[in-house]
Formats: sequence, C-alpha cells, structure tokens
Amino acid sequence: MNDIARLSAAIKKFRDARDWAQFHTPKNLAISVAVEAAELLEHFQWLRDDELPRYIQENHEPLSDEIADVAMYLFALADDLKIDIPQAVHRKMRLNAGKYPVKKSRGSALKSHRL
Repeated sequence: MNDIARLSAAIKKFRDARDWAQFHTPKNLAISVAVEAAELLEHFQWLRDDELPRYIQENHEPLSDEIADVAMYLFALADDLKIDIPQAVHRKMRLNAGKYPVKKSRGSALKSHRL
C-alpha cells in the first residue's frame, strides 16, 4: 500500500467513525476542496512578494493545516471517484508535456494555445 492509499484509508476511517460519509458526496467534497483552497489563498491575499518569505516562516503551521485540509478532501474525493492520484498525475503530466513542449514553453507563463 502506498502513502496516498494509507492516507486515504486513514481519512475514510476518520470520516466513518463520525458517520460523515452521508455528507461526503462527490459534489460536497469538490466544493470543500475549493473552499479550503480559498482559505489557503486568503493567507496570501494582499501580501507583496517581498513580504512572502517572512509571512511563510511565521505562519508555517497554519499554512500546513490549510494544505492538509485541501489534501484530505481531495484524497476523499479521489477515493470516492475511484481515481488513482499518482496514476492521474502521471497521465496529466504526459498530456501537459504535449501541450507545453520544452522548446516553446521554457521560461514562459503563456497558456498552451498562445505558445
């Protein structure tokens, strides 16, 4: 069992002990991923780039907590949808490699249709 499978099993055990599966529909889990990602973004709202290093250092634990919240809902959603996250990531990276060839995209923030 890989690390993600172990985490997914631990998340499911936590959820099931609280009888929360009834609330964890794919729609609600997807919404929760977005909500928690917004809470992560809120940490960076209005910060200047030069303020980031100090803010990150001083807020490492709360940032870690928000990232964990996003990951837990994402892992639960992937588990419910029977999506293998490492396999999905590798597949998407192969697709992105075709959309963003190194020669055209290196050092560029342009979207693929603009390269």
